[in-house]
Amino acid sequence: MAAIGRRAEDGRAVLVLGASGFVGGHVCRAFAAAGWRVAGVARSTPDTPAAYDIHGLDVARADPEQIVALVRGHGADVVVNAAGAVWGATEAEMDLSNRDLVRRLVAARPPRLIQLGSVHEYGPVPRAGITEAGPTAPVTPYGRSKLAGARALLDSGTEGLVLRVSNVSGPGTSPLSLLGMVAAHLAKDSGEPLRLAPLLAHRDFVDVRDVADAVLAAASSKATGQAVNIGGGQATSVREVVARLVALAGRDTRIVETPVAGAGAGARPPEAEWQRLDITLADRLLGWRPRISLDESLRDLLAEAHCHPVSSAVRAPAPTMSATGHHQRPRAGLTHGGRKYE
Repeated sequence: MAAIGRRAEDGRAVLVLGASGFVGGHVCRAFAAAGWRVAGVARSTPDTPAAYDIHGLDVARADPEQIVALVRGHGADVVVNAAGAVWGATEAEMDLSNRDLVRRLVAARPPRLIQLGSVHEYGPVPRAGITEAGPTAPVTPYGRSKLAGARALLDSGTEGLVLRVSNVSGPGTSPLSLLGMVAAHLAKDSGEPLRLAPLLAHRDFVDVRDVADAVLAAASSKATGQAVNIGGGQATSVREVVARLVALAGRDTRIVETPVAGAGAGARPPEAEWQRLDITLADRLLGWRPRISLDESLRDLLAEAHCHPVSSAVRAPAPTMSATGHHQRPRAGLTHGGRKYE
């Protein structure tokens, strides 16, 4: 493979895998804004030109020599792996993209590797903050494949970090995700009810731009050989988040929660989970904390989906459970990172 370009003498260089994806695109833009020389890699190049080069390559199926050539050709100081298979892929595809790719990246010996991991590497947890020292016992193929990829980096001695990212929201959220699907439904404004599986979960949400800032901080850090949690730092009711999207969109859309097919009486559906990442280490190690409120993240998601959100002074959602498990009163704005936003 021909060299991608010369090493810049006045700035550091980063190579971002998965550059055309939801998170990868924001990561590329964050590095470019910070003055890094950016090159991206994706299965296909975008139709619209970007401020940085994106090279077409399916890295999950690339030969190790191709990956080495990418790293050396760009003169990369840092490689960010934002590629991978998500929900809906087969278990074999997840292993290929989330586990085997990281093994090949480690074998390519990059100067520094930032691996975007997942909160699902921890598996089911009690109602307490999830720390990096806690057990990792994923129960899904996705969680297992992401954990295997994380271990491939952490056990190799390669310089770098694993960022275990919580549920990501914000502009560009995939319509295959819950929040993206809800936003797409609201944008159509068809008057049809919104039919969803029971919204029983409490999850940790973080805006995609905060994630990109965390990746930038990790790339610039000298910390290595660790997993670091990146999240909002709060467990938020998914039912409340969906209701808030509807309220911000100014719609009267009716939400219909349909029981999970095949679940026995009293059985907990897959959504019945609770997540809150303890982000203390990210603050201490990287100087990072989330800065974008969940309300702002949801409004920008709606705007990107061409569903123009109304003023934030809209009706409040139903009461939710706090991170400590106590009921809170309805509020006009959702919280994020332990702070209240209106």
